[in-house]
Amino acid sequence: MVNFYKTINGRIEEVKECEDGCWINCVSPTDEEVQYLLDVFDIPPELMRSALDEEESSHIDSEDGTTLIIIDIPVIEKGDSGITYSTMPMAILFADKNIITVSLRENTVITEFSEGVVRNVMTNYKTHFVLHIMLRMATKYLQYLKQIDKISNRIERELRRSARNKDLNQLLDVEKSLVYFSSSLKSDEITLEKIMRGRYIKLYDEDQDLLEDVLIEIKQAVDMSAIYLNILNGTMDVFASIISNNLNAVMKIQASLTLLVSIPTVISGIYGMNILGGIPGDKIWWIPILLSLVLMVIMYFILRRKNMF
Repeated sequence: MVNFYKTINGRIEEVKECEDGCWINCVSPTDEEVQYLLDVFDIPPELMRSALDEEESSHIDSEDGTTLIIIDIPVIEKGDSGITYSTMPMAILFADKNIITVSLRENTVITEFSEGVVRNVMTNYKTHFVLHIMLRMATKYLQYLKQIDKISNRIERELRRSARNKDLNQLLDVEKSLVYFSSSLKSDEITLEKIMRGRYIKLYDEDQDLLEDVLIEIKQAVDMSAIYLNILNGTMDVFASIISNNLNAVMKIQASLTLLVSIPTVISGIYGMNILGGIPGDKIWWIPILLSLVLMVIMYFILRRKNMF
């Protein structure tokens, strides 16, 4: 799907045809739409292949006068176990008079621009527009990281009450999300630092300030993801130790109970044997029972002193 947008009266609105200074948004483009972009905007096929690669990492490249920026943006996915967070690559192409964004599926960062949620953004100022996209991306990272922290705290409270497999699986999903975020944010930070050098994109004075704001937000997101990931790893280690200790305690109690129960079994087995010469108390029925009880009480206090109960 290919749509055209342009800033009109301070707000991004959709237009029917491509114009100078408009933004071309491509979401999961078909082969015909890809060919249209290659022909009309004279995009090198190698850059377009990189733009359509779902495994492409964040970087910046330039070829034949066309600059390609690939950034990893955060996305929310709904699965069987609930909401999970991950990242996906989005390509930004600098054409002669237009900006082209290419993504393999819908995402909230681009949707907010196409629906006019973001105001006072000029599509005809290419660098200005791209930096605002990156600023929105950084803001989304921070927003999702706060949501992940709340989810992690909620799961931790549930695990303190009872360690259920469902909660542990959710905690594992949170850890995976933080790993994705941490890796993507570091790649985005490197890409932004390359842009800041001004070798690929011409930066004006107002663009420098905006780029610094984006870098500050990205660095903050990098620090937050690292902190949350370290806390989560420590939390998982603690709960793993708690589960192991609980299991050891249960096994210890089971072994102690087995030992106590085995005493009357052994005594009844001995008195049930046909042994020549007799056994003390073999003619009195309550002697084996009393002996079993006495030995069980003695063994109980011995095990209690050993902290087996």
